[in-house]
Amino acid sequence: MFKIVKRQEMAQGTVVLNEIEAPLIAAKAKPGQFVILKANETGERIPLTMADTDPEKGTITIIFMIVGKSTALFATLKEGDAYMDVIGPLGAPTHIEKLGKVICVGGGTGVAVLHPITRALKEAGNHVFCVIGARNKDLLILEEQMKAASSDLRVCTDDGSYGHHGFVTDVLKSILTENNDIKLVVAIGPVPMMKACSNLTKEFGVKTMVSLNPIMVDGTGMCGGCRVSVGGETKFACVDGPEFDGHQVDFDELALRLRAYTADEKESHACFLNKAKQG
Repeated sequence: MFKIVKRQEMAQGTVVLNEIEAPLIAAKAKPGQFVILKANETGERIPLTMADTDPEKGTITIIFMIVGKSTALFATLKEGDAYMDVIGPLGAPTHIEKLGKVICVGGGTGVAVLHPITRALKEAGNHVFCVIGARNKDLLILEEQMKAASSDLRVCTDDGSYGHHGFVTDVLKSILTENNDIKLVVAIGPVPMMKACSNLTKEFGVKTMVSLNPIMVDGTGMCGGCRVSVGGETKFACVDGPEFDGHQVDFDELALRLRAYTADEKESHACFLNKAKQG
């Protein structure tokens, strides 16, 4: 069992942070890697990229949005409760090196995934521009942590309630225009955001990495459920990724696959909530 030692609600209760005791994982995990969690014996296996690790405390931190039955079940767990299974670290870690100027772009809960990557790039000696965004101020997460992890933080909201009024791509374009020596862009967030960022950086000829979170079952490359098309070839996000060249990813196919079970997910979530109300 993997005990939750800290629980925090964010973004008006739609996003939950769990710090979990997992000393063996914390000792080995690197930025960009993920874990697979299961709440109980009958629960679904859910992949989540780690937002932070603390090898000294022996803990890992995950941040998730409540979008379906399984994440709703995760959200019912309190401090002191435990996940039945946490498996990891899985996936290939982010390649970290000193490049010069880099830009890290995060949207929604993608900011959580971006956090350790941004910090590692800064610690490697890079000047890290960071752009984070959300639909409105109340849905922004980890602003202070991202400010500490980067050299220059820019914040955006779609409705203009905080920071730049507009999308992260607006600020990304501004930074690229003002700096002709950007060596790398890392974009993590909703599929449309990563696609838009990749299309923009392609115009500027700047290498771009994205982190993909497709449907996943076993997380070790056996089932093929997490397959994605990259550069015309089939890749498995669990073992070949989760990070890929954003200029090579077939985002339209990825979005289509992610929508495949939307109706079932909504029905399952509704059933879970109804049962919870009935006690």
